[in-house]
Amino acid sequence: MQWDIVIGLEIHVQLATKTKIFSGSSTAFGAEPNTQASAVDLAMPGTLPVPNEQAFRYAVMFGLAVNAEIGRRSVFDRKNYFYPDLPKGYQTTQLDHPIVGPGFVDIDLADGRSKRVRIHHAHLEEDAGKSLHEDFHGMTGIDLNRAGTPLIEIVTEPDMNSAEEAVAFAKKLHSLVSSIGICDGDMSQGSLRFDVNISLKPKGSDELGTRTETKNLNSFRFMEQAIAHEVERQMDILEDGGRIIQETRLYNGDRDESRSMRSKEEANDYRYFPCPDLLPVEIDDSFIESARILLPELPDDRKARFKEQFGLNDYDAGLLSADARLAGFFEETASHGKDPKLAANWVLGEFSARLNAEDKTVTQAPITGTQLGQLVTRIADNTVSSSGAKKVFEVLWSGEGDNADAIIESQGLKQVSDTGALEQMVDEVLANMPDQVTQYQQETDPKKQKKMLGGFMGPLMKASKGQGNPKLFNEILLKKLKG
Repeated sequence: MQWDIVIGLEIHVQLATKTKIFSGSSTAFGAEPNTQASAVDLAMPGTLPVPNEQAFRYAVMFGLAVNAEIGRRSVFDRKNYFYPDLPKGYQTTQLDHPIVGPGFVDIDLADGRSKRVRIHHAHLEEDAGKSLHEDFHGMTGIDLNRAGTPLIEIVTEPDMNSAEEAVAFAKKLHSLVSSIGICDGDMSQGSLRFDVNISLKPKGSDELGTRTETKNLNSFRFMEQAIAHEVERQMDILEDGGRIIQETRLYNGDRDESRSMRSKEEANDYRYFPCPDLLPVEIDDSFIESARILLPELPDDRKARFKEQFGLNDYDAGLLSADARLAGFFEETASHGKDPKLAANWVLGEFSARLNAEDKTVTQAPITGTQLGQLVTRIADNTVSSSGAKKVFEVLWSGEGDNADAIIESQGLKQVSDTGALEQMVDEVLANMPDQVTQYQQETDPKKQKKMLGGFMGPLMKASKGQGNPKLFNEILLKKLKG
């Protein structure tokens, strides 16, 4: 039987506020356990929550960025359940009156198609604490530093039909929230976590199947693997005549396996009721407009501008515009490099590869866009060859030099573009390779000739001590070999 895959996402986005959503405790990552939890976070009797205005502003900014309706009356509810890292015995969240209503995000797929994924809503809520299992033999420790950290939980409609579409949406959302500055986007620190709801239905059927939820996926790779794993698991069960149990599952990316965590609760199981400690918040036009003013250029708009302003193709513009910090670095490079396409190649190539290899962010890079732009200028005007430029880049990256021109001069990497000198080198090399010259001139297949031409380049570069202009060498070679 053939199946349709149906996927919806729930995404927890940690808002980049300095303090928690209902207390003044710090949200900084990496502190010693339980050093950033106040009496409010610990649910001590007599304490009352005070809403963080910045969390509301960030939520509204998100709503505006995804073309959503803003909930003018924002109400908090208590979601009751017991878990050791939830000291109050309930989570303060929103149910019937979320701050962000229906919206949408358009995603680009690898085959060139564009698809619209609808946002059902996004609500404000507090995070729970964290259970610690390491270093506690036979016991579990509790760290409440995360308790009360502000989140928006974004809930999509089940509009995605493959792992590729789900990952494309996840990447687009990551780009969006980090670009508008409401989240640092650091998935390794839990700033963005994805829950994936998956079901299968007979191909073409209108009736949805029973869904499962795979929780807390914190990388795009694990998300793709988890979806493939769950689709295969459900398909095996259904084709063996079994039925899918509605449940919450956990995925182990290292072992590519999942296990049942608990049966899936319905809203009634949580006994929601309006939080008596928090009054409804009325959001007026002036607050929405003050949030709108703070919105920077959105990734889609930036991509369109890069294509228009720098003449980049769709692929390069998409990659560069997806990350606001990388986009800024590229613009700085291009403004000094005079050749935007070459600048894009270096930013997406050598620069990004080194960041990935050393697990660094753009802001941690040891070179600036200005320095890379100066190097790109010298490549474009043929002062230095591509291989020489990589040597200059290494010196810049290592911090042993900070100026491309000075490095080119001190390392003797200036490219020889003197046509007379290059012609003399070509003559000498060809004189020492008479058999190869004859073979080349007798060959009639252009592809084989092109390959044979490369055999002359090695000796020529050696003769020029690596400083000959390859493009001019190539032109002179072709002219000489034709006789």
